[in-house]
Amino acid sequence: MSVAFTKEESAETASETLLPDRPISPHPNLVTEAGLQALQAQLREAREAYEAAQAIEDVNEKRRQSAVPLRDARYLTERLRTAQVIPDPASTDVVAFGSTVTFSRTDGRVQTYRIVGEDEADPKAGSISFVAPVAKSLIGKAVGDVVGSGAQEIEILSIA
Repeated sequence: MSVAFTKEESAETASETLLPDRPISPHPNLVTEAGLQALQAQLREAREAYEAAQAIEDVNEKRRQSAVPLRDARYLTERLRTAQVIPDPASTDVVAFGSTVTFSRTDGRVQTYRIVGEDEADPKAGSISFVAPVAKSLIGKAVGDVVGSGAQEIEILSIA
């Protein structure tokens, strides 16, 4: 094998393993207690994946397998460092961070979401980020309030 080929392969591998950092949101890093625990678990998993990759003997494969866990560990470490745990709301009078809100849309759909931090939001699982437009419009409102305008109106049916 020629040295030129080896250098080319290494340069190729290096470009594959220099992943850009995951973007950090400019918003405050508010999290629920469950969200904090999820971030901690994800960081443990990233570190375990990185350690497993370090056991690989082939240098190029080690770099490839280390890239994602290393990037994720940097991101998660920063998110944990800046996390602000917000306790569950003491009242269900108005929508707040951590509230579970059921609302109806003008088109007849009834939806229920819990308002959580950005890293823990998963609309398919019933949670949305506090910075999502719908969450922003709901926070501070009470049952019976209508927010939005025209075809985009939603009415709050319950708060838990």
